[in-house]
Amino acid sequence: MAMRQKTLILTLAALVAFGYSADSFARPGSRGSMGSRGARTYSAPPPTVTAPRPAAPIERSMTSPSPAIAQNHAGSPGMNSGGFMSGGFGRGLLGGLVGAGLIGLLFGSGFGGGLGGISSILGLVIQIGLLFLLVKFAMGFLRRRQPAYQRATYDSGAAQGPRPGFGGFGGFGGGPGRPLKLEIGPADFNVFEQRLGLIQKAYGAEDMAALRALATPEMASFFAAEIEETAKKGQVNKISDVTLLQGDLAEAWREPQSEYASVAIRFSLIDVTVDRATGKVVSGDPVRPEVATEIWTFARRPGGEAADWKLSAIQQT
Repeated sequence: MAMRQKTLILTLAALVAFGYSADSFARPGSRGSMGSRGARTYSAPPPTVTAPRPAAPIERSMTSPSPAIAQNHAGSPGMNSGGFMSGGFGRGLLGGLVGAGLIGLLFGSGFGGGLGGISSILGLVIQIGLLFLLVKFAMGFLRRRQPAYQRATYDSGAAQGPRPGFGGFGGFGGGPGRPLKLEIGPADFNVFEQRLGLIQKAYGAEDMAALRALATPEMASFFAAEIEETAKKGQVNKISDVTLLQGDLAEAWREPQSEYASVAIRFSLIDVTVDRATGKVVSGDPVRPEVATEIWTFARRPGGEAADWKLSAIQQT
């Protein structure tokens, strides 16, 4: 009985420890929100018709938060150290408490002090569930209470009003526009659509030269790390049939060193992971397209041309 109890506890510990990383990731950016949006890196882009739900906060970025943000939101989701349940505060807290309880059970002291036998296993499961729900509720509450980060002091043209659409360029559409000091026109929208297809294609082909030409050095480094991680598993990500279904502009603004445009895009694609040696499909459907909705932010030098836009951030919705 003691051996069975310890086996069950160790199995549960493994599920708790590795359960958060069990998902299969494929297309670029699907591993989380990453990149930089200048002074708005830690400020959520406005919702749009294409992406009405709030975008996930950026978890990986080379942009440091301002002192005010660091002071008010230390340990909150979206900081450089990672989001909740992705290696940061939440996972450390939950893992530490659960780990302490599991060790206590293994050595007879019980989770939280003193339950024994089979009842201790049931108590452990219940307490883990309650603890998870409590931490999840607390982080959700903090996220809802999270004040809007200070906007950049530069010209943004972010007047309140209906979200602008992309006016029928490619797959983009939407309602009436609003005045923006940084004008985004047909040529820009066409480049955004082209970048979507080219970046997906280059990522699937593991073409780092193309990715460096299409994305900022920061994003290219993230892509390189993802490709390398997949390669170490003896796998390769294959992407094809990328089609833009809908898109609209969330916001566009100027900063002294760069201009930015964040766009919501919904697109379909064939996205599979295959074994490098055999070509056997490991995950994904090679026939049925999947649909994704993300926020892509593009950056260029001040006064640049439409062709100068490079991908600088991807956020999940």
